[in-house]
Amino acid sequence: MSEYKLYMLLLGCKPEGRNTEQHDVLFGIAKELRDLIPQIKAFWPGPHKIHVDAWREVKNVNGKAVSVRLKNELLQQSSAYKLFFINLGGYRQNAFDEFHYKMLAVAKEKGDAITQAKMTAFYQHTGFAGAASHVDDKYGVDVDDLYEIQDILPQDIKAQYVIDIQPAEGSQEEDAIHLGYFKLDSL
Repeated sequence: MSEYKLYMLLLGCKPEGRNTEQHDVLFGIAKELRDLIPQIKAFWPGPHKIHVDAWREVKNVNGKAVSVRLKNELLQQSSAYKLFFINLGGYRQNAFDEFHYKMLAVAKEKGDAITQAKMTAFYQHTGFAGAASHVDDKYGVDVDDLYEIQDILPQDIKAQYVIDIQPAEGSQEEDAIHLGYFKLDSL
């Protein structure tokens, strides 16, 4: 079993010339959170004062155990499940903003992940006539972004590691979500 972990990070910074802070999500693989700093800098290059607004070590999603394996490790059985990242977008009456809900889903295919997204309270209760919750038109449904996480890992990381999803043994605690303003030198 690999000692490497899958992390999900919400990165933020205010690039020069922008009026508001910008955000993006990075998935990275490392032994420890601080080991992701080179991946963070490669993901969002520039002289910006980038920081982490939220992070999570991804271990359990939808009752399935998520782990990282070296590509050359022989897997006893390959899982039919994949790990998806979904960025839902939606609106609230009289609020000058588009709200987002970022979620992970374990599913066999994108359609199953979309079904899970549509069952969330965010999807069902954010939006109104003329401004519905959405997932993204390219999938024939309303979703802002939908990715298989293995596909969006940095190229060098993809070459070395694979995300392994197996049935969870016993009861699994939900992953802890860490929120705040984390400077890179404090990770």
